[in-house]
Amino acid sequence: MSRFARAIRVQNPWVDRLILGATIVLAILWVIPALWIVSLSFRPNFLLMRSTASILPIPFTTENYELILRLSRVPGWFINSAMTALLMTAMVLIVSSLAGYAFARIKFPGRRILFIFVLTGLMVPEQAVFIPLHTMFADLGLHNTYIALATPRVAVPIGVFLMTQFFRAVPREIEEAAELDNASRFTIFWKIMLPLAIPALTTLGLFTFLHAWNDFLWPLVSATDDDSYTVTVGLASIQSNYAQTEGLGMVMASAVLASLPVFILYLIFQRYIVSGVSMGSGR
Repeated sequence: MSRFARAIRVQNPWVDRLILGATIVLAILWVIPALWIVSLSFRPNFLLMRSTASILPIPFTTENYELILRLSRVPGWFINSAMTALLMTAMVLIVSSLAGYAFARIKFPGRRILFIFVLTGLMVPEQAVFIPLHTMFADLGLHNTYIALATPRVAVPIGVFLMTQFFRAVPREIEEAAELDNASRFTIFWKIMLPLAIPALTTLGLFTFLHAWNDFLWPLVSATDDDSYTVTVGLASIQSNYAQTEGLGMVMASAVLASLPVFILYLIFQRYIVSGVSMGSGR
Protein backbone atom coordinates (compact mmCIF):
# COMPACT_ATOMS: atom_id res chain seq x y z
CA MET A 1 0.00 0.00 0.00
CA SER A 2 1.32 3.47 -0.90
CA ARG A 3 2.03 6.17 1.68
CA PHE A 4 -0.78 8.29 0.23
CA ALA A 5 -3.32 5.47 0.72
CA ARG A 6 -2.11 4.87 4.28
CA ALA A 7 -2.42 8.59 5.02
CA ILE A 8 -6.01 8.63 3.78
CA ARG A 9 -6.86 5.67 6.01
CA VAL A 10 -5.38 7.40 9.05
CA GLN A 11 -7.07 10.72 8.37
CA ASN A 12 -10.46 9.27 7.47
CA PRO A 13 -11.46 6.07 9.29
CA TRP A 14 -14.78 6.00 7.41
CA VAL A 15 -13.14 5.13 4.09
CA ASP A 16 -13.39 1.38 4.65
CA ARG A 17 -17.03 1.65 5.70
CA LEU A 18 -17.90 3.74 2.65
CA ILE A 19 -16.18 1.26 0.35
CA LEU A 20 -17.98 -1.64 2.02
CA GLY A 21 -21.32 0.17 1.78
CA ALA A 22 -20.80 0.97 -1.91
CA THR A 23 -19.85 -2.66 -2.58
CA ILE A 24 -23.02 -3.91 -0.87
CA VAL A 25 -25.19 -1.50 -2.87
CA LEU A 26 -23.60 -2.55 -6.16
CA ALA A 27 -23.99 -6.22 -5.24
CA ILE A 28 -27.70 -5.71 -4.52
CA LEU A 29 -28.19 -3.89 -7.83
CA TRP A 30 -26.51 -6.81 -9.61
CA VAL A 31 -28.51 -9.51 -7.79
CA ILE A 32 -31.98 -7.97 -8.20
CA PRO A 33 -32.30 -8.63 -11.99
CA ALA A 34 -31.13 -12.24 -11.47
CA LEU A 35 -33.69 -12.79 -8.70
CA TRP A 36 -36.36 -11.21 -10.88
CA ILE A 37 -35.62 -13.65 -13.71
CA VAL A 38 -35.81 -16.61 -11.32
CA SER A 39 -39.10 -15.28 -9.92
CA LEU A 40 -40.65 -14.88 -13.38
CA SER A 41 -39.66 -18.44 -14.27
CA PHE A 42 -41.82 -19.77 -11.41
CA ARG A 43 -44.94 -17.73 -12.22
CA PRO A 44 -47.83 -18.82 -14.47
CA ASN A 45 -47.75 -17.38 -17.98
CA PHE A 46 -51.31 -16.04 -17.87
CA LEU A 47 -50.29 -13.77 -14.98
CA LEU A 48 -47.11 -12.67 -16.73
CA MET A 49 -49.26 -11.46 -19.64
CA ARG A 50 -50.86 -9.00 -17.24
CA SER A 51 -47.84 -7.83 -15.25
CA THR A 52 -44.20 -8.69 -14.58
CA ALA A 53 -43.63 -6.15 -11.83
CA SER A 54 -43.75 -8.46 -8.82
CA ILE A 55 -40.50 -10.07 -7.68
CA LEU A 56 -42.26 -12.71 -5.56
CA PRO A 57 -43.38 -15.86 -7.44
CA ILE A 58 -46.97 -15.87 -6.19
CA PRO A 59 -48.70 -18.10 -7.17
CA PHE A 60 -45.82 -20.57 -7.50
CA THR A 61 -45.60 -23.07 -10.37
CA THR A 62 -42.97 -25.30 -12.01
CA GLU A 63 -44.92 -25.60 -15.23
CA ASN A 64 -42.39 -23.59 -17.26
CA TYR A 65 -39.55 -25.94 -16.33
CA GLU A 66 -41.71 -28.99 -16.96
CA LEU A 67 -42.54 -27.76 -20.46
CA ILE A 68 -38.86 -27.37 -21.31
CA LEU A 69 -37.76 -30.69 -19.84
CA ARG A 70 -40.53 -32.53 -21.69
CA LEU A 71 -38.83 -31.68 -24.97
CA SER A 72 -36.85 -34.76 -25.99
CA ARG A 73 -33.91 -32.78 -27.42
CA VAL A 74 -33.19 -30.65 -24.32
CA PRO A 75 -31.06 -33.27 -22.48
CA GLY A 76 -29.06 -33.79 -25.67
CA TRP A 77 -28.45 -30.05 -25.97
CA PHE A 78 -27.13 -29.94 -22.42
CA ILE A 79 -24.83 -32.88 -23.19
CA ASN A 80 -23.57 -31.12 -26.33
CA SER A 81 -22.80 -27.95 -24.37
CA ALA A 82 -21.08 -29.89 -21.60
CA MET A 83 -18.94 -31.93 -24.00
CA THR A 84 -18.01 -28.85 -26.04
CA ALA A 85 -17.18 -26.78 -22.95
CA LEU A 86 -15.14 -29.56 -21.32
CA LEU A 87 -13.21 -30.31 -24.52
CA MET A 88 -12.52 -26.65 -25.12
CA THR A 89 -11.47 -26.05 -21.51
CA ALA A 90 -9.09 -29.02 -21.51
CA MET A 91 -7.43 -27.95 -24.76
CA VAL A 92 -7.13 -24.30 -23.68
CA LEU A 93 -5.47 -25.31 -20.41
CA ILE A 94 -3.01 -27.61 -22.21
CA VAL A 95 -2.08 -25.08 -24.90
CA SER A 96 -1.97 -22.05 -22.59
CA SER A 97 0.11 -23.75 -19.88
CA LEU A 98 2.64 -25.15 -22.36
CA ALA A 99 2.92 -21.89 -24.29
CA GLY A 100 3.03 -19.82 -21.11
CA TYR A 101 5.84 -21.92 -19.66
CA ALA A 102 7.80 -21.73 -22.90
CA PHE A 103 7.50 -17.95 -23.11
CA ALA A 104 8.34 -17.50 -19.42
CA ARG A 105 11.19 -19.96 -18.96
CA ILE A 106 12.66 -21.15 -22.28
CA LYS A 107 14.93 -18.85 -24.26
CA PHE A 108 14.57 -19.38 -28.00
CA PRO A 109 15.13 -17.15 -31.05
CA GLY A 110 12.28 -14.72 -31.73
CA ARG A 111 10.60 -15.31 -28.36
CA ARG A 112 9.68 -11.67 -27.77
CA ILE A 113 8.46 -11.10 -31.31
CA LEU A 114 6.36 -14.26 -31.20
CA PHE A 115 4.89 -13.27 -27.82
CA ILE A 116 3.91 -9.86 -29.20
CA PHE A 117 2.38 -11.59 -32.21
CA VAL A 118 0.31 -13.79 -29.90
CA LEU A 119 -0.91 -10.76 -27.95
CA THR A 120 -2.02 -9.03 -31.15
CA GLY A 121 -4.68 -11.72 -31.34
CA LEU A 122 -6.49 -9.82 -28.57
CA MET A 123 -7.18 -7.03 -31.07
CA VAL A 124 -8.81 -9.31 -33.67
CA PRO A 125 -12.60 -9.69 -33.21
CA GLU A 126 -13.60 -13.33 -33.29
CA GLN A 127 -16.43 -12.52 -35.72
CA ALA A 128 -13.82 -11.38 -38.27
CA VAL A 129 -12.59 -14.96 -38.77
CA PHE A 130 -15.98 -16.69 -38.91
CA ILE A 131 -16.04 -16.99 -42.71
CA PRO A 132 -12.61 -18.65 -43.07
CA LEU A 133 -13.34 -20.88 -40.07
CA HIS A 134 -16.70 -21.92 -41.51
CA THR A 135 -15.13 -22.62 -44.90
CA MET A 136 -12.27 -24.63 -43.38
CA PHE A 137 -14.50 -26.85 -41.26
CA ALA A 138 -16.96 -27.26 -44.12
CA ASP A 139 -14.17 -28.47 -46.44
CA LEU A 140 -13.08 -30.94 -43.74
CA GLY A 141 -16.67 -32.10 -43.17
CA LEU A 142 -16.46 -31.38 -39.44
CA HIS A 143 -19.52 -29.20 -38.90
CA ASN A 144 -22.06 -30.60 -36.41
CA THR A 145 -19.24 -32.21 -34.42
CA TYR A 146 -17.66 -31.40 -31.06
CA ILE A 147 -14.34 -30.73 -32.78
CA ALA A 148 -15.83 -27.94 -34.89
CA LEU A 149 -17.59 -26.42 -31.87
CA ALA A 150 -14.55 -26.46 -29.57
CA THR A 151 -11.30 -26.13 -31.52
CA PRO A 152 -11.73 -22.60 -33.02
CA ARG A 153 -11.36 -21.05 -29.53
CA VAL A 154 -8.40 -23.13 -28.30
CA ALA A 155 -5.68 -20.59 -29.11
CA VAL A 156 -6.71 -17.98 -26.52
CA PRO A 157 -4.20 -15.10 -26.32
CA ILE A 158 -5.39 -14.02 -22.89
CA GLY A 159 -4.83 -17.54 -21.58
CA VAL A 160 -1.26 -17.61 -22.89
CA PHE A 161 -0.63 -14.17 -21.38
CA LEU A 162 -2.08 -15.18 -18.00
CA MET A 163 0.01 -18.34 -17.74
CA THR A 164 3.15 -16.55 -18.96
CA GLN A 165 2.81 -13.92 -16.26
CA PHE A 166 2.19 -16.58 -13.63
CA PHE A 167 5.22 -18.68 -14.54
CA ARG A 168 7.43 -15.59 -14.68
CA ALA A 169 6.54 -14.83 -11.07
CA VAL A 170 7.64 -18.27 -9.82
CA PRO A 171 11.14 -18.00 -8.26
CA ARG A 172 13.83 -19.47 -10.47
CA GLU A 173 15.46 -21.04 -7.42
CA ILE A 174 12.76 -23.71 -7.48
CA GLU A 175 13.73 -24.78 -10.98
CA GLU A 176 17.44 -24.56 -10.20
CA ALA A 177 17.00 -26.89 -7.23
CA ALA A 178 15.18 -29.39 -9.46
CA GLU A 179 17.88 -29.14 -12.12
CA LEU A 180 20.51 -30.00 -9.49
CA ASP A 181 18.57 -33.23 -8.95
CA ASN A 182 18.86 -33.95 -12.70
CA ALA A 183 15.17 -33.29 -13.35
CA SER A 184 14.29 -32.85 -17.02
CA ARG A 185 12.51 -29.80 -18.40
CA PHE A 186 9.24 -31.70 -18.75
CA THR A 187 9.55 -33.13 -15.21
CA ILE A 188 10.02 -29.62 -13.81
CA PHE A 189 6.99 -28.41 -15.76
CA TRP A 190 4.76 -31.38 -14.87
CA LYS A 191 5.66 -32.03 -11.25
CA ILE A 192 6.66 -28.57 -10.00
CA MET A 193 5.28 -25.73 -12.10
CA LEU A 194 1.82 -27.11 -12.86
CA PRO A 195 0.95 -27.86 -9.19
CA LEU A 196 1.99 -24.31 -8.32
CA ALA A 197 -0.22 -22.99 -11.12
CA ILE A 198 -3.45 -24.69 -9.95
CA PRO A 199 -5.13 -21.39 -8.87
CA ALA A 200 -4.32 -19.73 -12.20
CA LEU A 201 -5.34 -22.83 -14.17
CA THR A 202 -8.61 -23.09 -12.26
CA THR A 203 -9.45 -19.45 -12.91
CA LEU A 204 -8.60 -19.75 -16.60
CA GLY A 205 -10.48 -23.03 -16.88
CA LEU A 206 -13.63 -21.67 -15.28
CA PHE A 207 -13.73 -18.58 -17.46
CA THR A 208 -13.07 -20.72 -20.53
CA PHE A 209 -15.90 -23.07 -19.56
CA LEU A 210 -18.16 -20.07 -18.97
CA HIS A 211 -17.35 -18.64 -22.39
CA ALA A 212 -17.86 -21.99 -24.12
CA TRP A 213 -21.13 -22.71 -22.32
CA ASN A 214 -22.62 -19.27 -23.05
CA ASP A 215 -21.34 -19.04 -26.61
CA PHE A 216 -24.14 -18.56 -29.10
CA LEU A 217 -22.86 -17.15 -32.39
CA TRP A 218 -20.31 -19.81 -33.42
CA PRO A 219 -22.54 -22.80 -32.48
CA LEU A 220 -25.31 -21.08 -34.44
CA VAL A 221 -23.01 -21.00 -37.48
CA SER A 222 -21.41 -24.43 -37.08
CA ALA A 223 -24.28 -26.57 -35.78
CA THR A 224 -26.94 -26.87 -38.47
CA ASP A 225 -28.51 -30.12 -37.25
CA ASP A 226 -31.05 -29.96 -34.40
CA ASP A 227 -29.36 -32.82 -32.60
CA SER A 228 -26.01 -30.96 -32.67
CA TYR A 229 -27.32 -27.75 -31.07
CA THR A 230 -25.79 -26.51 -27.85
CA VAL A 231 -28.10 -25.46 -25.05
CA THR A 232 -27.95 -21.77 -25.96
CA VAL A 233 -28.86 -22.34 -29.61
CA GLY A 234 -31.36 -25.07 -28.80
CA LEU A 235 -33.30 -23.11 -26.21
CA ALA A 236 -33.31 -20.06 -28.49
CA SER A 237 -34.73 -22.18 -31.32
CA ILE A 238 -37.79 -23.16 -29.27
CA GLN A 239 -38.55 -19.71 -27.89
CA SER A 240 -39.93 -18.19 -31.07
CA ASN A 241 -42.02 -15.16 -30.04
CA TYR A 242 -42.90 -16.38 -26.54
CA ALA A 243 -41.87 -13.07 -25.00
CA GLN A 244 -44.62 -11.34 -27.02
CA THR A 245 -47.23 -14.07 -26.47
CA GLU A 246 -47.87 -16.47 -23.62
CA GLY A 247 -44.43 -17.98 -22.99
CA LEU A 248 -42.41 -15.36 -21.08
CA GLY A 249 -42.11 -17.72 -18.13
CA MET A 250 -40.63 -20.39 -20.39
CA VAL A 251 -38.07 -17.89 -21.69
CA MET A 252 -37.05 -17.05 -18.12
CA ALA A 253 -36.90 -20.73 -17.21
CA SER A 254 -34.63 -21.33 -20.20
CA ALA A 255 -32.30 -18.60 -18.98
CA VAL A 256 -32.17 -20.12 -15.49
CA LEU A 257 -31.50 -23.64 -16.78
CA ALA A 258 -28.76 -22.42 -19.14
CA SER A 259 -26.92 -20.51 -16.39
CA LEU A 260 -27.38 -23.04 -13.56
CA PRO A 261 -24.36 -25.30 -14.38
CA VAL A 262 -21.99 -22.33 -14.51
CA PHE A 263 -23.34 -21.01 -11.20
CA ILE A 264 -22.76 -24.39 -9.55
CA LEU A 265 -19.21 -24.56 -10.92
CA TYR A 266 -18.46 -21.12 -9.55
CA LEU A 267 -19.65 -22.12 -6.09
CA ILE A 268 -17.46 -25.23 -6.17
CA PHE A 269 -14.28 -23.48 -7.37
CA GLN A 270 -14.82 -20.10 -5.71
CA ARG A 271 -11.82 -20.35 -3.40
CA TYR A 272 -9.50 -21.16 -6.30
CA ILE A 273 -10.78 -18.16 -8.24
CA VAL A 274 -10.25 -15.82 -5.30
CA SER A 275 -6.78 -17.27 -4.79
CA GLY A 276 -5.87 -16.85 -8.45
CA VAL A 277 -7.14 -13.27 -8.62
CA SER A 278 -5.43 -12.28 -5.35
CA MET A 279 -2.12 -13.79 -6.52
CA GLY A 280 -2.43 -11.92 -9.79
CA SER A 281 -3.20 -8.61 -8.07
CA GLY A 282 -0.35 -9.11 -5.64
CA ARG A 283 2.16 -9.09 -8.42
